[in-house]
Amino acid sequence: MTGYAALGGELVTEAGSFSCQWDLRSVNGRGLDLRFRLPDWLDGLEPGLRKMLADRLARGNVTLALKLSRADQDAGPRLNVTALDAAVTLVLAAERRAESQGLGLAPMTAADLLALRGVIDTGPDMAEPAPLVAALLEHARGLIDAFEAARAAEGAALGQVIGVQVDTIARLTAQARAAAESRRGAQIESLTAALTRLSEAAPQADPGRLEQELALIAVKTDVTEELDRLDAHVTAARALLAEAAPIGRKLDFLMQEFNREANTLCSKAQNAELTRIGLDLKTVIDQMREQVQNLE
Repeated sequence: MTGYAALGGELVTEAGSFSCQWDLRSVNGRGLDLRFRLPDWLDGLEPGLRKMLADRLARGNVTLALKLSRADQDAGPRLNVTALDAAVTLVLAAERRAESQGLGLAPMTAADLLALRGVIDTGPDMAEPAPLVAALLEHARGLIDAFEAARAAEGAALGQVIGVQVDTIARLTAQARAAAESRRGAQIESLTAALTRLSEAAPQADPGRLEQELALIAVKTDVTEELDRLDAHVTAARALLAEAAPIGRKLDFLMQEFNREANTLCSKAQNAELTRIGLDLKTVIDQMREQVQNLE
């Protein structure tokens, strides 16, 4: 089922402040295909998101993207006074140790001191992104909730459209039944005339055998079973539409059964009105099949 949701926000974690922008969308698919566009340094984020989506979705080609940036990146580098004091103490100790052994060291400049690790604080160490990943997973719940709500709204609208199409199939099936009944008199006249012509053309033929062959023709053109099955499929479709669980695959299979009965009806019609109704049925069934592909 198609769907879309977007969510932005700012997360404050032990690793600092981050601005995030989520984008979650899906298009039709037979199964569930999850694709992610995430920062590659966030270890553990994709598996967590994959599980969350798999627990709540059944079908669709789903793409989730995240844009993440530092909200405090404009603060710039800061001097870590504690680290600087420790570095100066170590440098002085190294100089005294060298002098005691008769060695002279080149004097250190401020640039040398600032180049020492930890003296300039450029931000939190992201070697351990677990706190940020946990915050992102929690934030993503709101995104998935909005995504499901959008899909539910679309599903409800599609359900109404498909419901109207099922009603149309039921109405056309009733018309086909009436047309088949009206056809019966013409069929009897046609078969009687055929029997007369065959008897005249082959007087030596067994009349009983001719009647059996014509009876077989009448059975082969009878559409009662096809119409009964169409009525049963209509009942099944209405029951599925009333369910709260995902019904896309079940309805997709049912559409094959609808189409099979409509095709057989057209092949057996031998009547202009019944053929027209059969073609109308095929048109509605094809339209309904397209809509069913959008359901989960």
